[in-house]
Amino acid sequence: MSFSSTSATTRERELLEAARGGDEEAFGRVIEPYRGELHAHCYRMLGSAHDAEDAFQETALRAWRGLGRFEGRSSLRSWLYTIATNTSLNLIERRPKRVLPIDYGPATDPHDGPGRPLIESVWVEPFPDEQMGLEDGYAAPEASYELRESVELAFVAALQHLPANQRAALILREVLGFSAQEVADALDTTVASVNSALQRARKTIDERLPERSQQTTLRALDDEQVRATVEGYMDAMRRGDVDKVVSLLAEDAAWSMPPLATWFHGHDGIREFLERYPLSGAWQWGHVPARANGQPAVASYTWRPEEGVYRPFSLNVFTLAGDRVQEITSFIARTADHLDPPEIHRLPDQPPATARVADIFARFGLPDRLADPPA
Repeated sequence: MSFSSTSATTRERELLEAARGGDEEAFGRVIEPYRGELHAHCYRMLGSAHDAEDAFQETALRAWRGLGRFEGRSSLRSWLYTIATNTSLNLIERRPKRVLPIDYGPATDPHDGPGRPLIESVWVEPFPDEQMGLEDGYAAPEASYELRESVELAFVAALQHLPANQRAALILREVLGFSAQEVADALDTTVASVNSALQRARKTIDERLPERSQQTTLRALDDEQVRATVEGYMDAMRRGDVDKVVSLLAEDAAWSMPPLATWFHGHDGIREFLERYPLSGAWQWGHVPARANGQPAVASYTWRPEEGVYRPFSLNVFTLAGDRVQEITSFIARTADHLDPPEIHRLPDQPPATARVADIFARFGLPDRLADPPA
């Protein structure tokens, strides 16, 4: 069903009237049901949970200031999506394109080490499942992509390769199910321009997406299989069992670590990396299972003997292929003073304006320490 044909409830109309009269609390209550889906929309557009929060806050402010001009010819949802889309487009103009390490350059020789990080704003960021507010399935019969698969890492990364207007058109039409006319109205263009942009966008997306989405893969596995993979990884990392970790991976698996540009490919490359660095015996690991981008994930912690606790190190998002892990995207979540031992190139000190890596665990509601000592 088209968003513009969705009628407002009586309660929503009452709250809108109160908000038009200057009642900020009523406005907050009327926009709250749309928070999760609008946040997810901004994330698809921007590839960053932090930027998406900025965009949502700006969307809410613009909606509040422009509420008097909302005449109800479209639904409130459609109006809010128009504001959120154009807010995101404005941000895209001022911020660099975001990618994943495997899109940034070729695989790294593990003998060369992890290397140094690039600036944070280069990288796609993970997004907490709990903040999505998304149902399973499609937003509307006109949509081509499921809501949850549209926030998978591969999909969000592919979107970032599209020019901004193509990105917006594809999301509004193929993910959210807006009509071509509604998309044209939102982007202040013509239906012909929208259809042309969609044709080009679909070609780019189809070339970059894997054959199966993670939602399709996860539905083919039962929960126990997924749980066994996650728990097997956590146990093997805790014990330093390189063979076991490698056995969980597909033959052509990839392991990346944003904000580092380096990534390692295949069993041999990943084994060498594990033996030289995380499973060299210099670290002791603790873990908490998590979810990100509709995919299984693991939060990794390193033991800090001087504090007597484990501290956050990285959020590892798994991309599965059948019952094997095709890709581990390990978002490093600590700054320089938390990286040990000194053989690893340390992350440089980061000014407060770019310190999003310190926010990953907090954004996911993960504990900032684990107290149990290593076995």
